Amino acid sequence: MREIVLDTETTGLDPRSGDRLVEIACLELVNHVPTGTTWHRYINPRRDMPGEAFAIHGLSSEFLADKPDFADIAGDFLEFIADNALVIHNAAFDIGFLNHELAGVARLAAAPIAPDRVVDTLELARRKHPFGPNSLDALCRRYNIDNSARTLHGALLDCELLAEVYLELIGGRQPGLGLDRDQGECDTGQTRAPALQRPRPLASRLTPEIAAAHEALVDSLGDKAVWRDYAIGAGGNTTDT
Repeated sequence: MREIVLDTETTGLDPRSGDRLVEIACLELVNHVPTGTTWHRYINPRRDMPGEAFAIHGLSSEFLADKPDFADIAGDFLEFIADNALVIHNAAFDIGFLNHELAGVARLAAAPIAPDRVVDTLELARRKHPFGPNSLDALCRRYNIDNSARTLHGALLDCELLAEVYLELIGGRQPGLGLDRDQGECDTGQTRAPALQRPRPLASRLTPEIAAAHEALVDSLGDKAVWRDYAIGAGGNTTDT
């Protein structure tokens, strides 16, 4: 099963008012395991960068001036995501921008990205933690995921963090997935919980009647019956399990 963790950065909040994509990043999961394959592009929005947006992601108009237009990278983007599920935090925002940009590339005639192929981790988090908070930073703190490098929003770093959050939301990270960025090698061994010991043995449920019936049965088997060694009262030992 292939899934694509996806994040974007933009010039603002509403593509219908002229805001544009400036960064897209994708991270591949196969059977919920990161493969190390990513897709990442900066995009020239062909407009100014508002101060509010720059304060969030730090991408200036000057930095983006020599980057490709969305139309130049759209085909490559669609080829990478193929028809696989997309894992996105607050998916309506990113999908709204992506579909708006795709609609502007007439030569592709690309169908809009359908909501039913999207896994929204914000919705997953709200169901699992209804009292929140459920921002990406808050979920990193909740799951003890190191997000100290996230001084500004960046699509690729956010994908890496979101992949870890997603695996926690659907059941917890497993050893050896390669998501701990401070590990030199992946641990492919399985961690087994220690066996719990009873504080005291269970009380015996062997009644005198059952013991007598058992001894009578062993007597009926003859002197050479191996069961005689375990018969109650015949010198054998019995264990209550």
